[in-house]
Amino acid sequence: MADSGADGKLAGVIEKQRHEEPAGEVRHRLMKQLHFNYLKRQKKQSAAAGATQLALLLFFCGLWELAGRNKWIDPLLFSYPSKMAVQLWNGLYGGSLWPHIGVTVSETVAGFVLGTLVGTALAALLWWFPFLSRVLDPYLVVLNSMPKVALGPIFIVGLGPGFLSILAITLSVTVIITTLNIYNRFREIDGGYIKVVRLFGANRMQLFRLVILPGSFPVIISTLKVNVGLAWIGVIVGEFLVAKTGLGYQIIYGFQVFNFTLVLSSLVVIGIVATAMYRAVAALEKRLTAGWRER
Repeated sequence: MADSGADGKLAGVIEKQRHEEPAGEVRHRLMKQLHFNYLKRQKKQSAAAGATQLALLLFFCGLWELAGRNKWIDPLLFSYPSKMAVQLWNGLYGGSLWPHIGVTVSETVAGFVLGTLVGTALAALLWWFPFLSRVLDPYLVVLNSMPKVALGPIFIVGLGPGFLSILAITLSVTVIITTLNIYNRFREIDGGYIKVVRLFGANRMQLFRLVILPGSFPVIISTLKVNVGLAWIGVIVGEFLVAKTGLGYQIIYGFQVFNFTLVLSSLVVIGIVATAMYRAVAALEKRLTAGWRER
């Protein structure tokens, strides 16, 4: 309401000055002030949302801590935040946790980058050869619907227990989704643009470079955010099956020795690192998409 009043007063002042200044300058000043007020409201809303999120997190952790210490829940099964914090501090300070984080993050980044590149390349190949797209369409649907965990033993036998099998499981999760999303966007490009470029004599390569790829750029960038989560799923599943190092291995080991504090603290680390990766990709998306819009 205060912002609305400010906008009204501003409009009144400018209305009084309307005869003293050119109309263009008055309009420019009004729009500039209105934009400033809009940004101010947005910042207030963002700050309020962040404060609410923090309050909810603190309330949940406090309730969890209280329930664990008073044994309203079984602390052996559900642990509680202070116990998990000690576990994390010992792992980080003692250095035992860093190798697990490094291995899992490197596998995730490799799966994320390769999954995006291979999926985009396959989508371009399907667009380039329509007959190939018709032939492979049912197989892509089957592969997309197939539970990727079921492919794990095949990769382990074929590639051996190690980095390659984990990477293959991750790619099986990321590549198909990336291919289908980007290929569908290629097919949905406005036919009018394609006809105009063809009227000027563009060949298929020029059509792809000047129309199809630029028109699909926002979808390709947004697919990066989807692939962050998919890459983490593939890596953790792969580490469940075969790894001897990594955060997924720590979760399985914690279950085996009935150390659920280790399990939950590993999940916390996964959540923190995955959020950091997602934020980085979101920032990259914002920057690249802004540049694309300017062009």
